[in-house]
Amino acid sequence: MTEGTATADLDVALEKHRTELTGYCYRMLGSSFEAEDAVQDTLVRAWRSYDKFEGRSSLRSWLYRIATNVCLDMLAAGNKRARPMDLTESTPLARAALSPRPDHTWLEPVPDTRVLPQVTDPAEAAVARESIRLAFMAALQQLPPKQRVVLILREVLAWRASEVAELLGTTVASVNSALQRARATLAERADTGAEAAVSDPLDEEQKQLLERYVKAFEGYDMTALTALLHEDAVMTMPPFDLWLLGPADITGFMSTMGASCADSRLIPVQVNGLPGFAHYKPDPENGGFTPWAVQVLEISGGRITGFHCFLDTPRWFPLFDLPLHLDPEPDKPEQGA
Repeated sequence: MTEGTATADLDVALEKHRTELTGYCYRMLGSSFEAEDAVQDTLVRAWRSYDKFEGRSSLRSWLYRIATNVCLDMLAAGNKRARPMDLTESTPLARAALSPRPDHTWLEPVPDTRVLPQVTDPAEAAVARESIRLAFMAALQQLPPKQRVVLILREVLAWRASEVAELLGTTVASVNSALQRARATLAERADTGAEAAVSDPLDEEQKQLLERYVKAFEGYDMTALTALLHEDAVMTMPPFDLWLLGPADITGFMSTMGASCADSRLIPVQVNGLPGFAHYKPDPENGGFTPWAVQVLEISGGRITGFHCFLDTPRWFPLFDLPLHLDPEPDKPEQGA
């Protein structure tokens, strides 16, 4: 085998782990972009040091060890990514103000295709999807980094305690203790399973709910939208720290400060294991529609419980491979046409 062939084979062998490693790093870091950076760093380190890989563990385990060290280094500064409701109390509509915080403050959305590898076991696929949902991700960010490692490897990826101990260079007893503490922390966060009623694939009731949501939102019908929202529904809009609680404040905001979103268009996206939409609002200068937000919806019991709008479209729309402009649909004339 020539050196060039060996190098190409190694590249292929490393690359086939990219998606699952990105999922692991995303759960660790809470950032889709930092996760991709961490995986790239992992693969470069693995490529450079492959001649030292002795094969005492599988290539996959070795890559996870490198990725873990990369993530732990990135988390050393102590930053915890969060959702708006993790940082402040809800704001009544009468006092609503849009105050942005830096990008590194926020838990970021991620396309399912970037972090969910193809698996044949439905139960394994369900666990993977549930473990990237926003509420679970927010809970993970509250764990100390090494507890985060243990919980993800043991509960999400189903590693044995002995395998995790070897990766971390510690004992099985230490791993079990860390897992117990991590579980206790997550148990204190009652909302981690609040949207777990989302099925995969969506059941008929959930499909109909989303169809009604699209019709209500694109028609900007606040009465219809109110009927779809749970009484404790939450709306967030990172990078702004404002969040709203309950249908009255949510639809009140949309009718006032958010009124420019009337006559918008929604395109379905697969995001964080949940239903989502790319939101385009009318572009009065150029015609058609311009990117406005990636929406992530949490649903339970036939109602929308979470309505999360990620507004940094120059970052999110390319990440989701979404167009940066939509032409008007022939059967849906633009406002004022």
